[in-house]
Amino acid sequence: MRLDQVDLNLFVLFDALYQERNVTRVAQQLNLTQPAVSNALGRLRQSFDDPLFIRTPDGMQPTPVADSIVADVREALSLLRRSVGVTARFDPAISEKTFRLGMNDLAESLLLPSLQARLAETAPGVAVASYYVDRATAAEELKAGRSDLLLDAPVFNARELQQLPLARLPYVVAMRRGHPLARRKLTEKAYLAAEHLHVSSRRRGRGQVDIALHSLGLRRRVAMRVQNYLVAARIAQQTDLLWTMPGVLLPLLDLVSRPVPFAVAPLEWNLFWHNNADNDPANRWMRDCLAEQVQQLL
Repeated sequence: MRLDQVDLNLFVLFDALYQERNVTRVAQQLNLTQPAVSNALGRLRQSFDDPLFIRTPDGMQPTPVADSIVADVREALSLLRRSVGVTARFDPAISEKTFRLGMNDLAESLLLPSLQARLAETAPGVAVASYYVDRATAAEELKAGRSDLLLDAPVFNARELQQLPLARLPYVVAMRRGHPLARRKLTEKAYLAAEHLHVSSRRRGRGQVDIALHSLGLRRRVAMRVQNYLVAARIAQQTDLLWTMPGVLLPLLDLVSRPVPFAVAPLEWNLFWHNNADNDPANRWMRDCLAEQVQQLL
């Protein structure tokens, strides 16, 4: 493939199709007709001698060749945009960008309602798609542009990622209002004698609380492990299981709380993004929005 014979706009289309996985949405985003998108995709396929995207019931899925070149394409487009000053302009009031945010349901329930209120007022055309991102693939998701930002614990050390500490959320022990332990001080002995509820998206592994107990030579009995914070809230409201959870969630729930009777490090939230997006004004704007929503919680 000779570069002087390739229309660079084809790579803009490639980038959009890799994100959207849908020809119709790409056509709308780039202000093209669907036949024009299909024609451009055909030219890309001919240039790379590969289908690049395969039509499936779940949309246009990238081939291994597409997966292998997307990071380089994105980096090249980022450099080009920076050179011509395109990234210097982002107006949230008229933008129709969809931000893809990686976060769990705790962050969703605490941040998205207030974020949507802000968007409705200042950026009515901006949309948000939030979903869980596996830590094993999170860096690649950000690198490939399938995620714009990730909110998670500070567990990533990849040099290709930037990060911003957002919050430290202390734990409390939550229980139903009629729980026997709700009427007296919660001691370490009573805590360890009780049965517990634990939230984790992983199938196994210790959480922050169990790590703290292990350092003291102690263990608790986790009778139920679930992957969703709001499901855990329902369980805690209807059983005698104790739930050691971030206290910031408590105002949203019909539960009472007691201090954790031993030292446990707070839950930390960091915001992550790829180096390629560091100077992107749209990405910076959404980073500021999320940081503002977090500060309102604290």
